[in-house]
Amino acid sequence: MESSGLSDLELNAIGVLKRRAIEARILAPILDALGREFGREQVLAIVKDQIVRIAREQGAALAKASGGRSLPVFAGTLDHWTRDGALELETVAEDERTLSFNVTRCRYAEMYRDLGIPELGAVLSCNRDSALIEGFNPEVNLTRTQTLMQGASHCDFRYRLAPG
Repeated sequence: MESSGLSDLELNAIGVLKRRAIEARILAPILDALGREFGREQVLAIVKDQIVRIAREQGAALAKASGGRSLPVFAGTLDHWTRDGALELETVAEDERTLSFNVTRCRYAEMYRDLGIPELGAVLSCNRDSALIEGFNPEVNLTRTQTLMQGASHCDFRYRLAPG
């Protein structure tokens, strides 16, 4: 969605953490009102579907803007999400076919908790991850078994290029 004339990459110049905080402050009261009117579960299901669609489109745009779809190129884009100390990462493995890291601190999760909407963190942020890489490169699979947002000690991101 670029109705403002700004691309997602231009919007990310403020930092994704700040962008998500602005979005959450606007969306939370709207989602509450819609939830009261139409049922919270139904509203959140629609929001999840739309967030996934948007993330897939953003992944494709990111690949185009980055000039490639390889995992090393994707790894080079992580600064969008880590800017301003938003994420602290520990690299586990990185090569042409694999990108594995743990997120040991997530200021996104902290921000959603601070705003009093921890339940929306997964909906508005974590749900984007698989769809983003799918849009970036459909041949890359993401496996993540736990998140800080859900109370785990870390998020385990394991990207792998499909065989063949």
